[in-house]
Amino acid sequence: MTLGTFLRQNAQWLGAGALLTFLSSFGQTFFISVFAGEIREAFSLSHGQWGGIYTIGTSLAAVVMVWAGGLTDIFRVRHLGPVVLVGLAAACLAMAFNRSAGLLFLVIFALRLFGQGMSSHIALVAMSRWFEATRGRALSVATTGFAIGEALLPITFVFLMTLVDWHLLWIVSAVITLAAVPLLIGLLRQERTPQSHAEKSVSVGMKGRHWTRKDALTDRLFWYMVPAILGPPAFVTAYFFHQVHLAGIKGWDHVDLVRLFPIYTALSVAMMIGSGWALDKLGAVRLMPFMQVPMIAAFTIFSLSATPSGMLLGLACMAMTTGCMATLPNAFWAEVYGTAHIGSIKAMAAAVMVLGSAIGPGITGALIDLGTGIETQFLGIAAWFAFSTVMMTVGTGKARAMLAAGPTVTGTA
Repeated sequence: MTLGTFLRQNAQWLGAGALLTFLSSFGQTFFISVFAGEIREAFSLSHGQWGGIYTIGTSLAAVVMVWAGGLTDIFRVRHLGPVVLVGLAAACLAMAFNRSAGLLFLVIFALRLFGQGMSSHIALVAMSRWFEATRGRALSVATTGFAIGEALLPITFVFLMTLVDWHLLWIVSAVITLAAVPLLIGLLRQERTPQSHAEKSVSVGMKGRHWTRKDALTDRLFWYMVPAILGPPAFVTAYFFHQVHLAGIKGWDHVDLVRLFPIYTALSVAMMIGSGWALDKLGAVRLMPFMQVPMIAAFTIFSLSATPSGMLLGLACMAMTTGCMATLPNAFWAEVYGTAHIGSIKAMAAAVMVLGSAIGPGITGALIDLGTGIETQFLGIAAWFAFSTVMMTVGTGKARAMLAAGPTVTGTA
């Protein structure tokens, strides 16, 4: 099947996935950070206080994701998706109208839970469940919403802040989100039947089993993968969170660094599409051990680079991994644990990722305050990715053996 045929035959479902990933932008760090200066000024917060509030709110969202993510195994996307979008719109309105610093962490919690957490989780679980032979292509198309949001929204809203009060822009965000609700319902008026509601068509995982979340959490493979799913959200977020500081210690103007970001985004999208194609050909289990090797090079280059052109090379390496992260891990959980309970299993992985995005900026910021420079930290981060690569190699080796062995039990787990 050609890509054009695939897109035409599945446009409504792929469109729903891309819509949800795009709308998740309103709860992503790259969007919220656009308003960081205005928020700190409005509530008289120091950098440390704002960072602490953000970490607390995001960490709470990660905890709730463990339960909320499992709802995708119970409810159809056309029922759960609109509820989540209404919650995201309410969180945007809360940011617009909240005047209490004491309630700000709850606003961040809601934005992160309904935005970064549930909107993206629903989309990725749906793609993993609805598609099997073309799962990679489905994930790569649906996740373009992330890239579109990252490329367009920050620069658009930074410009709009020169024209109108920043509170009004959060109301605009809420209106956009609410306007998407009938569109999502329309796209899913003939929603694919979730495979969890038709067990005979569910894709099984290792040992021919339908793994439950309890099974996955007691399986060593899941824990082998935790460093790999924690690292990118923690340290990529930290890189962008400290971009002004990084440009300063390198002796560059901030704009010298920022002008490289669109190239990074374009490369990430290209890798996202390429990894989706490779995923359908080779499978996620085979590809996962190689996914974070470019990160080792990226953070080493970030540490040692003396010029913006050198930094661009590091960003190109980072884009290779972030593009793959949009597709490979989501397909990996479906391959090794099956799709019957993929929502609740992936919810655990999503919680780890949300937690990573919470602690990464906090840990690196604290180390800067304690005298450990960001360039030195980058070398430590490179070592983390070397460690996670070894862990993935060991874990996926065991998974490949179990998948090759075929079913050893019958029925559901």
